Amino acid sequence: MKINILDRLTNKYLHNNLLLATCLLLALSIPSLSYAQEKPEEDKLPETQAQPKKEESEEDKLAKMQALLNQEVMSKPFLAEKPEEVNAYIKGMLENNVKPPEYSGTHWRQGYTCRDLLRYNWTQYRNCRYYYRYHGRYY
Repeated sequence: MKINILDRLTNKYLHNNLLLATCLLLALSIPSLSYAQEKPEEDKLPETQAQPKKEESEEDKLAKMQALLNQEVMSKPFLAEKPEEVNAYIKGMLENNVKPPEYSGTHWRQGYTCRDLLRYNWTQYRNCRYYYRYHGRYY
C-alpha cells in the first residue's frame, strides 16, 4: 500500500497549517496581545511635554555627580608653591651653611623637577628647591 506524497501533504500538513492559522487569528484578536492597542490617556502626552522631565532628571543627575566630584577634589590638600616661605627657608639654611641631604623619598624619578614633587609633599618640594640652589642640579 503506497501513499502518494501529494496525499500526505494535503492531509497532514493542511491540518497543521489550519491549526496554526487559527491560533494566530485568536492571538491577534485578543486585545491584550495586540500591538495596535491604544495607549492609556495618561501616556498620550505630547512628546514635547515628556522630554523636559527626562532632561531635568538628567540635569539633576549631572548636578549630583558634579557636586560629588567637587567634594572629592576639595577634600584633598592643595599644595601651593608658597615661594616666600621657600625663599625664606633657603636663605636661612644658606646663612647657617647647612648642606642639604640627599633625597630619601620614593617619588623622585629621572627627569623630574622640584615642581613634580609638589604633588606629593610640600616639604619634599621645599627641600628639593634648597638642594637645587645649593648644588645647582637636581637629585
